[in-house]
Amino acid sequence: MALPPGLLRMRRLLLVVWLGLITLAAGLVPGLLAGPAWAAFALPPLALAVWGWVMIERNWRSWRYAERADDLLISRGVLWREETVVPYGRMQLVEVTSGPVERHFGLASVQLHTAAAATDATIPGLDPAEAERLRDRLTELGEARSAGL
Repeated sequence: MALPPGLLRMRRLLLVVWLGLITLAAGLVPGLLAGPAWAAFALPPLALAVWGWVMIERNWRSWRYAERADDLLISRGVLWREETVVPYGRMQLVEVTSGPVERHFGLASVQLHTAAAATDATIPGLDPAEAERLRDRLTELGEARSAGL
């Protein structure tokens, strides 16, 4: 399953806000103090914002997760693909988190904890109802799989 578009909107808004402020400061302050030619200092952060706009979408499109018979598969990455497989029986804790910015956009993240720190995994930017459904389902499957250990 792919991540919902709300995560893309949130990340793009954060990019525009932060790099917009930097662009304004880099162009406006020197432009007013030293002359209009110095306003060209706004071009590098502006170019970075345009590049970031494209890269954020590529990163967002790369995220996938799948509930399989015995494990959860999480795939992500543009240049370096990373796939994490978390067996249901190894899950110790499944939590749903949502910071203030995520709550504003109606998003939540599911974080999986296992005994091995290297296999901890996160699925960001889910709809809160889907995050809770996934948490409940993974907890249920984890309890059923670990009962035999």
